[in-house]
Amino acid sequence: MGAIVMFLLLATVAPFLFLQAKKMAFAVAQSILLIGMWLYFFQVTMYADPGAFSITWSMFYLGLIGAHVAWVMFIVATVKSSPGYQESLTKEKETLLS
Repeated sequence: MGAIVMFLLLATVAPFLFLQAKKMAFAVAQSILLIGMWLYFFQVTMYADPGAFSITWSMFYLGLIGAHVAWVMFIVATVKSSPGYQESLTKEKETLLS
C-alpha cells in the first residue's frame, strides 16, 4: 500500500511538471486523471474493488502512465539545462569541427 501512495503523490506533482514544460493540454489531462486516481484509491481502500476496466480503474492506470511521462520529460529537461551537459556539448562540437 505504501508504494501506491508514493506513486499517487508523484502523480499529483505531475501536472506542475507539465506546466513547467509549457504543456498545458497534458497538465489539464493529468489533473482530470488525478481525480479518478484518488477516487479509485479511496474506493479500493475503504469499500470494494470497482473492477477491472472501470472508469476509475482506467483513469488510475492512465494517470500513472501520464505521471511517468511527466517525470521523464522533467529529468530530460533538467539534464539538458545543466552546465555540465552544455559544456560537454561544446567540447564535442569543437572536437568534431577540428
